[in-house]
Amino acid sequence: MRSPVNWALLGLIIEQPSYAYNLAQRFERRYGEVLPLSNIGHIYTALGMLGGRSLITEIPGTRAGRQPKPHYRATALGVKEYRQWLVGQVGEDRRRNQLFVLALAALSNEPEQVLEVMAGYEQAWLSEGMRTPIARVHDAAADSASALLSRLTEEENRLAVGAKLEWIEYARQELKKLRGLVRRA
Repeated sequence: MRSPVNWALLGLIIEQPSYAYNLAQRFERRYGEVLPLSNIGHIYTALGMLGGRSLITEIPGTRAGRQPKPHYRATALGVKEYRQWLVGQVGEDRRRNQLFVLALAALSNEPEQVLEVMAGYEQAWLSEGMRTPIARVHDAAADSASALLSRLTEEENRLAVGAKLEWIEYARQELKKLRGLVRRA
């Protein structure tokens, strides 16, 4: 299963079993900025996919009443596969990073163009860093799951931007060496 929407929805169901409309609202609150839904129908499609793979199941007795709202919960298989998917994100991050570096190869005969791309890439990461809040000092009053989630997200963002800027500086130095070699040849 490749869809990040499906995995994100499965995570919400693991966190708290619920019905489709509630899940769509929670999805928008949690993932809206990074994984926007084109429409609420995407939730129903994802629920069908997750159910078809036996990752979720309908909670018996939740279709009763004037407006039946079947509730879903994760199966043991769903929790297991979700955990494996989370760990597998390391590989996805690495592949995305490698794809960028490999795509730079198209400009490798022109080190100046690569340096220009790197300058733009650096500016994009600096802009990203400007949007990243500085992690707040731990406050005992802020001991909620959402406060922890915010702190973890902010720190991950801060570290990711810092690491990317370090790599950009390393790449720039290496490209300048290459440029020197190309000019001498």
